[in-house]
Amino acid sequence: MIEYELQQSISQALQQLYNLEIGADSIVLQKTKKEFEGDITVVVFPYVKAAKKSPEAVADEIGSYVKNNVADIESYNVIKGFLNFVVRDEYWLSFVKSHALESHFGYKEASADEAPVVIEYSSPNTNKPLHLGHIRNNLLGWSVAQLLKAAGNNIKKVNLVNDRGIHICKSMLAWKLYGEGETPQSSGMKGDHLVGKYYVLFDKHYKDEIRRIAAEKNIDEEEAAKESPLMLEAQEMLRRWEAKDEEVVNLWKTMNGWVYEGFDQTYKKMGIDFDKIYYESDTYLLGKSLVTKGLEDGVLFKKEDGSVWADLTDKGLDQKLLLRKDGTSVYMTQDLGTALLRHNDFAAKQLMYVVGNEQDYHFNVLKIILERLGFEWAEKIYHLSYGMVELPNGKMKSREGTVVDADDLIEEMINTAEAMSKEHGRNDELDADEARKLYATLALGALKYFILKVDPQKNMLFNPEESIDFNGNTGPFIQYTYARIRSIIRKAAENHNVAIDNVDVDVNGIALSKKEKEIIKALYEMPSVVEQAAQNYSPAMVANYVYDLAKNFNSFYQETSILKEPDQQLMIFRVQLCNFVSKVIKNSMAILGIDVPEKM
Repeated sequence: MIEYELQQSISQALQQLYNLEIGADSIVLQKTKKEFEGDITVVVFPYVKAAKKSPEAVADEIGSYVKNNVADIESYNVIKGFLNFVVRDEYWLSFVKSHALESHFGYKEASADEAPVVIEYSSPNTNKPLHLGHIRNNLLGWSVAQLLKAAGNNIKKVNLVNDRGIHICKSMLAWKLYGEGETPQSSGMKGDHLVGKYYVLFDKHYKDEIRRIAAEKNIDEEEAAKESPLMLEAQEMLRRWEAKDEEVVNLWKTMNGWVYEGFDQTYKKMGIDFDKIYYESDTYLLGKSLVTKGLEDGVLFKKEDGSVWADLTDKGLDQKLLLRKDGTSVYMTQDLGTALLRHNDFAAKQLMYVVGNEQDYHFNVLKIILERLGFEWAEKIYHLSYGMVELPNGKMKSREGTVVDADDLIEEMINTAEAMSKEHGRNDELDADEARKLYATLALGALKYFILKVDPQKNMLFNPEESIDFNGNTGPFIQYTYARIRSIIRKAAENHNVAIDNVDVDVNGIALSKKEKEIIKALYEMPSVVEQAAQNYSPAMVANYVYDLAKNFNSFYQETSILKEPDQQLMIFRVQLCNFVSKVIKNSMAILGIDVPEKM
């Protein structure tokens, strides 16, 4: 690569010109700013003091040395302490000739025997359907998995279903008290929606009950909550479940079964999958056994009421509850068990948890407790913390039934994609089935791109109307660019007999235009973008890269003759360049989980 040659040559120049021993790896290169001539820039200010010369003189001497020693450097120019190198066209043309036909350009192959990165995402509760917050979690987790895979890692995608606990019992109790035998079949509702209905219903009756008790006894609502028969009955149901009471367990299996069928339908719509699914009902007992051992070893302690805690005050934290006084477990308990199971299953080089930033404390505590329990692999735990998703009208609250349901949102976006496609005439050549498939492709592309283009650590405001737009930084704009390129490829085959995937393009003697060179340089960056994005666990870097590539292509398309180019060699080269762009767009969008249509 030209960067490697430049670093080596600059390192040698510093040694020979100024007796400076600077390793090639320490030479920092950057893209030349668009307002200046050049492709690659090096800042020489760090070397000025040792050279005892002006920045301009140092830059000129290094530039002259490099030009005389690196064949692919055509020229250089100096802007104060910035040394800008111009790379010969032949280098860029050779790059196109070497890589244009690669189907997975930018991707690395993982070693088959390499330990995997295990990525947990989704982690839903079985008391409600997936909502907009889950959508960001699922899309981010799945995309990070694809990104790390593209960067050459073995990946295992896992899900932990939170299928037990007091929140699950609330839905179960509400259905038992108010459901009158209602089922997904009798109601016509998806199973997860039906169970979520009763979670909301529990909360309504619970709040009514608290207000009534507070009024009757003239006490505040906080005190009244402690006396709520409804909550006490839910807690008793949890104790019965942990005691394997047959009636409670059978109801739990039935209602969870309804939810799983609903989840599977939503995952399929989103294009989300997993290599393995864990269930809290299977892992919490292992977690309880770890807590028991920690108690025996003196790592944990028991309070007078029988509850078990971890004292983390020496870490600047507080005391963390691990078992309630009635012996029932908490989230942390099952996470201890799940972490051990996952380590035993995969011997992973990293255990990644894709969970919102409100759980930063939780994962910090998880890591510390595992370390104190004697597990050296606890250092492999990494919490990929991400910001919350809000809507123009504020935050969502699942207990109050104000969440944005994932299924409803996806369907709404498909309808919006249909309306906008018809308005722009994007589906004129498609039959009804093809058009419906296109609307779904555009809707999911819009949703995924809008969410993934935002840096994971930032909170984001999701506006469905802004996400589906054929102009601007959106998924449909990039999808349309891809479809436009594929149309060029088809016309090249039909009208010019150019089967581009089989053409060994002749690049000899081609003089690149400014727009062509910009496109090639953008393509050249793709592998380094994937690598850097993987290091930062940021699909947003890929999203913004592919948007810039699509913008560059459209600018090139508007100003450059392609199929009407009279020079046959140049026409074939430009078609090949278009084809290369389409492959990189497709590969980049695949990392984001976004399909690109061949026709629009």
